[in-house]
Amino acid sequence: MDITIQSSFLPQDDPDAALAFYRDILGFEVRKDVGYDGMRWITVGPPGQPGTSIVLHPPAADPGVTDDEKRVIAEMMAKGTYAGVNLAAADLTAVFEQAVARGAEVVQEPTDQPWGVRDCAFRDPAGNMVRISELA
Repeated sequence: MDITIQSSFLPQDDPDAALAFYRDILGFEVRKDVGYDGMRWITVGPPGQPGTSIVLHPPAADPGVTDDEKRVIAEMMAKGTYAGVNLAAADLTAVFEQAVARGAEVVQEPTDQPWGVRDCAFRDPAGNMVRISELA
């Protein structure tokens, strides 16, 4: 089997703030920015890796989501417990310092974890956890 990850989805409740974080802070390129019915889906990804993307989507755009479920999703996003993504970089320290200089909200500074990775963490504008591990 030859399987690859094409895209992953993260909720966003403020498209402009999400765009500023993923494009301006992390340096991702914008691949698509699609509006429909007052909502926006923004596809971003690392430069030079056109086959890997993150789709930043309205959190409860699915018509099958009930009002109670929408409320729970909004509460979980506000607490930062709804979604996240793990990224990797060759020079974690440089990425961390650049993200901080550009205004990222730090959750965890670069740390050697007991499970064998060195990583750091940020929170994006929607509350999603963005962890970045250092490539070995």
